Amino acid sequence: LLADISRSFEPTATLWRMAGQLSRNLPEWMDGPFPEIDAEAVSADVDKWWRGSAKLLKQLSGEPLQVAETVRQQLQDFQQHIPLIAALRNPGLRDRHWDKISAAVGVPVKADAGFSLSRALQINLPAHLATIEEVSEYASKEFSLEKTLDKMQADWAGVHFDSMPWRSSGSSILRGVDDIQQLLDDQVVKTQAMRASPYIGPFEEGVKAWESKLNQTQDIMDEWLKCQQGWLYLEPIFGSEDIQQQMPNEGRKFKAVDANWRRLMERLAKQSEVLIVTADEELLKTLKESNKLLEQVQKGLADYLETKRLAFPRFYFLSNDELLEILSETKDPSRVQPYLRKIFEGINGLQFGADLEVSAMISEEGEKVPFVKPFNPAAANGAVEKWLIECEAAMRDTVKVTTKQSFDAYSNTPRDQWMGSWPGQVVLAVNCIYWTAGAAAAIVRGTLGEYASQLTQQLLQVVNRVRGELSKLERKTLSALIVIDVHARDVTAELARQGVASETDFEYVSQLRYGWEGGDVMVRMINAAIKYGYEYLGNSSRLVITPLTDRCYRTLMGALHLNLGGAPEGPAGTGKTETTKDLAKAIAM
Repeated sequence: LLADISRSFEPTATLWRMAGQLSRNLPEWMDGPFPEIDAEAVSADVDKWWRGSAKLLKQLSGEPLQVAETVRQQLQDFQQHIPLIAALRNPGLRDRHWDKISAAVGVPVKADAGFSLSRALQINLPAHLATIEEVSEYASKEFSLEKTLDKMQADWAGVHFDSMPWRSSGSSILRGVDDIQQLLDDQVVKTQAMRASPYIGPFEEGVKAWESKLNQTQDIMDEWLKCQQGWLYLEPIFGSEDIQQQMPNEGRKFKAVDANWRRLMERLAKQSEVLIVTADEELLKTLKESNKLLEQVQKGLADYLETKRLAFPRFYFLSNDELLEILSETKDPSRVQPYLRKIFEGINGLQFGADLEVSAMISEEGEKVPFVKPFNPAAANGAVEKWLIECEAAMRDTVKVTTKQSFDAYSNTPRDQWMGSWPGQVVLAVNCIYWTAGAAAAIVRGTLGEYASQLTQQLLQVVNRVRGELSKLERKTLSALIVIDVHARDVTAELARQGVASETDFEYVSQLRYGWEGGDVMVRMINAAIKYGYEYLGNSSRLVITPLTDRCYRTLMGALHLNLGGAPEGPAGTGKTETTKDLAKAIAM
């Protein structure tokens, strides 16, 4: 029963609550101080009561229904003022906007403590609602821009440059600038969009000043990071006294940049807030001057390296950093050792004596070949390229003299003993010289078949040696020798089969032929003749020679003879590069 009574009384209770709230609020809204009205809250309450009253009209009857209709009428009367309240209570309205409204209405209007909704109705503001709403909307747009600008400026509060000590330089460098750069990029885009807005008028000067500040910050950061990159690259280079002595002008310029950099980083340690640091226009000027000097230093450095490369062209095989590493340690020739492999095909190291005299070259496989004429890098007075030129000459002389000695020893030493007594490269070259001489003699005598049998016997001797106990180096030498000997035997047998009877027959002249001519090893193929290069190759392996390999050799030898280049063409993985490299080994280029 009680629940039924409660249910039937509920609409009436809701009505009286609504009527009470309305009767309390309406006088405040109509006559209270206008700045205290919350336009959004008023709109929400009126809307809520309007919907509630519509529901009550269906549920009530009698006198309560009359009250509900009265409440609804009051709400309806007040609803028409809500657009005016919303327009006049816009938080973006400033004095300039009130002046516009006053001019449109013809009466001074300002929503201060002495102003109320009743006063607005009294001076007939609803008649000018369209104008007021237009001014209010304009104010909203301007207020939005104002808030955006304030927020952008607030975003920089507490943003600092971060730095860290750099190795043993005694100075520091910037780090972690990505977040700063991201914020800067975002704000530059936002500021440009604001500049294009039709509502920018009142803040145009402020936005221009802010954009100018952001652009200056961007310029300083760009120049700073560019300077940092140059300083990091050049600092270890000009930290070497040798480089400073060889490049005094560039050394002086770098010292000026270095002093600027250290001063700048010391100041940054005391004050690192981004907008304060980048507000200094002198900083931008200093960084630009430093970068100009760094460009001059780097150009001077590149020119200096180019002169070194022109003096010793093999330096082109090294990167700038590797070359600088060598040039910055001229007092210690052994510092060149790690880079020898890039400069010389077969030299992996040099043997230095107590007085730094170089007495031998050592290959990657561990083969040591004593120099015929040892040399001392100290005589070059720190000019690395000079003693490396000496090294190159010593290498070529040594390979040439050793080849001659081995050639002379071949005829009076048992072959299996001779094979293990000389460097691998020399064994292969002398073996080819003797094959050429033997084949030519056999052609003249018409005994190619017997010569082929003799070569087979020699080959079997080598194979038997390989089956026995050998050092690692000897095994490498004999492996390469077997490859060459098999080819020589096959070629001789083929010449015999074809009945070659003259040294000028194409089948013979199209082979790679070696011989001593005028104190040098000459390599011939068809009508091409090239002097053996005497480049030390170490104890490297050789490629199995096929008819296709021979065809490539003929083309490339012809090109080299005419001082031209050659480029084998064909599918990937068929051995173009390896064939070219193997020909280079065959003629020790």
